[in-house]
Amino acid sequence: MLTITDIRITKVDGDDKLKAFAALVIEDCFLVGDLRVVEGEDGYFVAMPSRRKRDGSFKDIAYPLNNTLREVIEEKVLLAYETATGHRALSRIERGEAAQVRPDLLSVEEFGFTPKPNP
Repeated sequence: MLTITDIRITKVDGDDKLKAFAALVIEDCFLVGDLRVVEGEDGYFVAMPSRRKRDGSFKDIAYPLNNTLREVIEEKVLLAYETATGHRALSRIERGEAAQVRPDLLSVEEFGFTPKPNP
């Protein structure tokens, strides 16, 4: 498993759902930016970096390939958000309702990768 060595939170004011942007550093050598902390109907979650397609829909451009890593990233980013803002954000994770990897995001074959199943 990779090690997240730093997380930076930039709070967003004036938006009902978008609460902050986050950037994380992996093993002191790789930065992933444009993660978003979003307050949804079921609590806070972390949205991966995405790009708008020509049809107006969005496609994630960087994302974990398994649920274990997705849960680690979400928990660490939400903890950093809580520390930076003082707003409680982890209740959904604490209830065991962590996000699942969406099957439509596993189309990494276009990049020459094959997703590995969770152990």
